[in-house]
Amino acid sequence: MPRQGIVPLSENMPSGKANKVGDVVYAMNGKSIQIMNTDAEGRLVLADGICYAETFKPRAIIDLATLTGAVSIALGPSAAAVFTSQGWLWEGLWRAGQRTGDRVWRMPLWEVFHAAVTGGHALLADVVNTGNERNRAGTCIAAGFLKHFVTIENWVHIDMSNVKNGYETTSPYFTVNGKTGRPTRTMIQFLLDTFACPVTAK
Repeated sequence: MPRQGIVPLSENMPSGKANKVGDVVYAMNGKSIQIMNTDAEGRLVLADGICYAETFKPRAIIDLATLTGAVSIALGPSAAAVFTSQGWLWEGLWRAGQRTGDRVWRMPLWEVFHAAVTGGHALLADVVNTGNERNRAGTCIAAGFLKHFVTIENWVHIDMSNVKNGYETTSPYFTVNGKTGRPTRTMIQFLLDTFACPVTAK
């Protein structure tokens, strides 16, 4: 099962070169991004990571990120949020989550979230890095932003910010206030079931 792992990282440090609201930066694919919120920096490096991943001509791209705090409001610590337009990828992840007990839940990747970072909101660039306050669906808009940097069909975005910590209500075998490692078990099972030992060809 050939695979490539890419780890795009960013560090928040004060500097004369730090992002400021209104700045315009350029992604690896040449798209311009207007900075509307300096706290939404993770999606900038993730966008470049996706663009770089596509240079390997993969069958599928799966990105995982502790991307938004909004996903905790949507799902609590119950399940990682999955965004994909491909039913077979979602079904494979859902089955893997059921088998391992490390659950995932599908979220909408609608055009309204894709459009929330373009048009009138992007006055200086192709896209902005956050939607306006009226949109509020922060997790979905972050996925919509990332979609602007994807050209292959088989793409999955997983926001796991809400499942990274252990809570009393999560599971008896997670350390409270410790790191859970979720959704590692689901990802391993998914890769095994879908690509290494597939039940049916996709």
